Amino acid sequence: MSNMVLMQGNEACVAGAIKAGMKFYAGYPISPASEIAEIASVELPKVGGKFIQMEDEIAGMAAVVGASLAGLKSMTATSGPGFSLKQEVIGYASMAEVPCVIVDVMRGGPSTGLPTSVSQGDVMQSMWGTHGDHPVIVITPISVSSIYKLTIEAFNYAEQYRVPVILLLDEVIAHMRESISLEDYEAEIVDRKKPDYCNKNGFKAYEITKDMVPAMANIGEGFNFHVTGLSHDEYGYPSNSNEVAGDLITRLLCKIKNNRGSIVRYEDIKTKGCKNLIVSFGSVARVCKELVEGENLEDTGLFIPYTICPFPDKELEKIIEENNIENIFVPELNAGQLINEIDRISKGRCKVVGINKYCGEIFEPSEIVNAIRGEHR
Repeated sequence: MSNMVLMQGNEACVAGAIKAGMKFYAGYPISPASEIAEIASVELPKVGGKFIQMEDEIAGMAAVVGASLAGLKSMTATSGPGFSLKQEVIGYASMAEVPCVIVDVMRGGPSTGLPTSVSQGDVMQSMWGTHGDHPVIVITPISVSSIYKLTIEAFNYAEQYRVPVILLLDEVIAHMRESISLEDYEAEIVDRKKPDYCNKNGFKAYEITKDMVPAMANIGEGFNFHVTGLSHDEYGYPSNSNEVAGDLITRLLCKIKNNRGSIVRYEDIKTKGCKNLIVSFGSVARVCKELVEGENLEDTGLFIPYTICPFPDKELEKIIEENNIENIFVPELNAGQLINEIDRISKGRCKVVGINKYCGEIFEPSEIVNAIRGEHR
């Protein structure tokens, strides 16, 4: 037990980022994510990294994109209002294929909302917040230890697939403190694919390759290429060609779609033979896990998606089919967002029931139990 350390969720996020190789952080203070910036400002210089507090949320996101283009693994953190402001630059990063990690510690909304209270209201925004068809990966931890591990995975995904990766926390797990071990997790660290430095002439920054992910040269290394948010050709230069635009968007989407099996993360508990299934994420999944494991609910299993984009839909669909699930319950701290994905996956084969709370408080276990039992009266 000597290697156990008591750590806050936001602190674990920074620890995981540094373990993954983060060398640049830019952002703007905002509750309940401010500890991430505060800790990064202290810890990053110790490993040769750079921390910048920018003038606003938009500038923070833009600085992260610039640092990543220069070759540094980069991250920012924010909450609802700041996440809204960052969306245009997130779209730019998607189109320009710039690896970066964005941490969104969800709080009550809309607008300024409840700055220090819990919410899960940014689910839809995390997946579809910026306009157009765009690639993005969204990860949802449920504990301090999973924040540490999945922050490392977030950087790995960003680097491997050249996409923005959103780490979706909520206020409860961000401020929760738990004893975790940083030494027991043997993490593989992934770096972006690099070009041939002996052949810089004719470099295609957005070459269509078999794995759909082109090699990435750092700005300032002597490679001649262009970076833009406009539809562009393989050299990065703007193009009005319908064929080029179609091929580009297809490649951007397929590099995630074709690799979903390597990306999706989930956990299923006591699903074999169950008739009722709970699907939940974040801090709510902690409550549900205790209920299901503690024999509080009969014939009830639990499915926890650790990635909600791409969603482990095939895996959930298999559980529904093999067990002839009758009811799916989706407790979430919003008016009903994740439930849209569950409705899509269930295809009307079972009843899907939302259990919703959006007043800034966490679920009491009894609220979930009563809602589930109420369906069977």
